[in-house]
Amino acid sequence: MTDRRLFRSNGRVAHVSLRGKISADTFVEGELYRVEAVVADLRSTPDGGRDRQLLRGEQFRALTVENGMAFGFAEKDGYVGWVDSAALVGHPDDEITHVVSAPRSYAKTSSGLKTMGHVTPLPHGAQLASLESKDGWTKLAWSRGTIPRNLFVPSNHIRPIDSLETDPITVAERFLGTPYLWGGNSSFGIDCSGLVQAALLACGISCPGDSDMQESAFPTAKLPYQRGDLLFWKGHVAMVCTPDMLIHANAHHMAVAYEAIPDAIARIAQQGDGPVTAHTHPQQESPK
Repeated sequence: MTDRRLFRSNGRVAHVSLRGKISADTFVEGELYRVEAVVADLRSTPDGGRDRQLLRGEQFRALTVENGMAFGFAEKDGYVGWVDSAALVGHPDDEITHVVSAPRSYAKTSSGLKTMGHVTPLPHGAQLASLESKDGWTKLAWSRGTIPRNLFVPSNHIRPIDSLETDPITVAERFLGTPYLWGGNSSFGIDCSGLVQAALLACGISCPGDSDMQESAFPTAKLPYQRGDLLFWKGHVAMVCTPDMLIHANAHHMAVAYEAIPDAIARIAQQGDGPVTAHTHPQQESPK
C-alpha cells in the first residue's frame, strides 16, 4: 500500500523518479523553493489539515502550483504535501549560512540591545543568510516577496549551519515548556515526532517526520535505557535522557516535559494506548 506521505504524485503530476512506475499526466523534476514564511504548514490536501510544518529557510520541491497552493515534498525528509505558495520563494542569491540554535529568537529592524524596531519571531532551527556580524548582532539577508529588509539577530542565538550539535538530548531540552501542537515542528508549538526530528537533524542524523516512520528507521537498542534512545508507543515517541527519565512532547502535559519512564509507561497503558512497541537508538551516519 502506497504511503501518501512519501508518494510524490497527486494523480495528475508526479516526480520524474516515478516515471514508468505509475500513471500520471505529467512527470516533472519540480522547482526548488525556499520557505520564506517563519513557519509554514505542510497539508495533506490543499484545504486539509496540517501534517507537518516547514521552517524559514528549509527547501521545498514544488511539482505543481494550483490555486495558490504548491504540491511537492520537503527536501529534508521527503515528506509530501501542499504548502501555501505565498510562504515560498524561488531561491535567492543569498546562501543559507546559519541556523537558530537558541530555543527561540527574533530578528528586528535595528541592531543593538535598546534600539527599537519591528520584531519578527524566529523558532529554533530557522535557517538564515548572514551578511555580517558586528557588536553582538548579525545582519541578515532577508526579504518578503520582492522587498529587501535589513534585519538583525543576536549573534549568540545562531550557529553556522555546518557546525552541528553533538547531543540530541541537549537540543531536545531547549524545547522544554514548548506548547504541544499536533503536527508542529517549531519551538512555537511541536509534537512528539517533531521534537525527535528537530533534535536529530540538528546533530546531522537523518530522521523521518512521523513517529511510525521513525520507529522503522533506527536499529533496536538493548536494556538498560541509554541517553539518546527512543521509546515508541502506538502513535507516540519519547527520548531517553537517563535510564529512568525521558523527555517528550505530549498531550498529557500539553507541552514538552520530562517524565519518569516507569510513570510514562504506566500512564500511557492506563489511558488505553498500549505498551512500548519499540526501543531504538538513532545512529550518526558513517562518513562516506
